[in-house]
Amino acid sequence: TSFIWTNYLSKVNPDWKSKVGEGTTVSWPTGTGGKGNDGVAAFVQRLPGAIGYVEWAYAKQNHMVYTAMKNESGAVVQPATETFKAAAAGADWKKSFYQILTNEPGKDAWPVVGATFVLLHTAQDKPEQGKETLKFFQWAFKNGGSAADNLDYISLPPSVVTEIESQWKEKVKDASGKPVAP
Repeated sequence: TSFIWTNYLSKVNPDWKSKVGEGTTVSWPTGTGGKGNDGVAAFVQRLPGAIGYVEWAYAKQNHMVYTAMKNESGAVVQPATETFKAAAAGADWKKSFYQILTNEPGKDAWPVVGATFVLLHTAQDKPEQGKETLKFFQWAFKNGGSAADNLDYISLPPSVVTEIESQWKEKVKDASGKPVAP
């Protein structure tokens, strides 16, 4: 969460970028930090006038007050499934699956979105295990959308899932060079 937030601040504020920067830990110019969502939330709830940042799922599930933000297009947007999906849709996934979804283009895009990554070796020394792993992710892509929604997360855009599955077939191989993908 700290990386995503400080990455966004570094993109929109040159002073922040040069003086504080981005990272999982930074030297905050003022204030007291909390550890994790629980720690930040505890400080915000205990200190009158305090502000902080936590992930959306945590804020929503704990009925925390949140704010609208101005996005890269200049529109003021609320955090919501639709604005998170708009940010994911605006990313250039063809360039790379490694996407930091902060300040993405689009009038409906929430400016502070993060993606979770799963890394997989392209050279599989245990191809049957690799194949089973890919089967699990195929299942998750096809059936996990409602679970993601229930947890206040979003699924990848369908076009990205198609591209990921294509990359599996092209790049994930056993020692003889044979594709492992189901």
